[in-house]
Amino acid sequence: MLSACQSIQRPDNRFDVSVSNPTYTTSHPKVLYDEGHLNTHKADGTYKPFIKLLTHDGYQVSVSEQAFTRELLEPYQLVIITNAKVSPDKLKNESAFTPEECTVVQAWVKQGGALLLIADHHPFGLANQRLANCFGITMGGGSVKDTAAYKRKQGQLEFSHANGLLAPHPIIHGLSGQHQINRVITFTGQSLTGSGEAKPILLLGTTTREVRPDSVWQQGDKHFITYSKPIPVHNLSQAMSVEYGEGRVVVVGEAGVLSAQKLFGRKFGMNRPKNTDNKQFALNIVHWLTSPY
Repeated sequence: MLSACQSIQRPDNRFDVSVSNPTYTTSHPKVLYDEGHLNTHKADGTYKPFIKLLTHDGYQVSVSEQAFTRELLEPYQLVIITNAKVSPDKLKNESAFTPEECTVVQAWVKQGGALLLIADHHPFGLANQRLANCFGITMGGGSVKDTAAYKRKQGQLEFSHANGLLAPHPIIHGLSGQHQINRVITFTGQSLTGSGEAKPILLLGTTTREVRPDSVWQQGDKHFITYSKPIPVHNLSQAMSVEYGEGRVVVVGEAGVLSAQKLFGRKFGMNRPKNTDNKQFALNIVHWLTSPY
């Protein structure tokens, strides 16, 4: 989730990021957290609880402010990209990644690397589309809401076994059948469509609609954008996985679900609402990416 008040969104430093039985106690997979593409969620900011959660589970996390190269990625088992964006002087539909970077990441995954690509509601889908396309996933690029529950739940989307929106997937079932996910809550985000080997994890319900960017253009030194009318996206997803060559990819179309934040005192992410499995969902994602089931 990202609002106009991004600057006053804060990490919930009181959120419990402990892991009772860490997955890695002797070996420690190396994780690269990207901050080289104007990313809005920083490792020491709104994504600090997520980074601490991974660290407590035994991962070794490093932060990079560099462009992607083969030499940069080679030592790592997992790369995490969250809300990469373009600079303000560029059109919103330009890519946050160069074609050369996409080629490097694609080849690295094919040879056994793991990628977690997180891109929230507009404008992040447009900025991350080029990289997602490398793995057969198309980003809706807009903003999704559940029209039946929008006023009541303030933009939350619910995925549960009860409503049938948790797809049958190892990430939902959990590592070795443990830590099953029963209920996940996201906060707006965008839709995802997959082709080829892409598999859904979170399914969008029958009452979800998405407002997508329609036209993007520049006139003089000003940038303009128009939006479509809300369209049904109930046959699409908000999280998907791909087994690509020897590697794995998970794409998530909403960023708040893996954070633990506060905005004007209101908690959202892994920390609220209560009775969700968002925290375990975050762990199950990285487990699937870095551990064969």
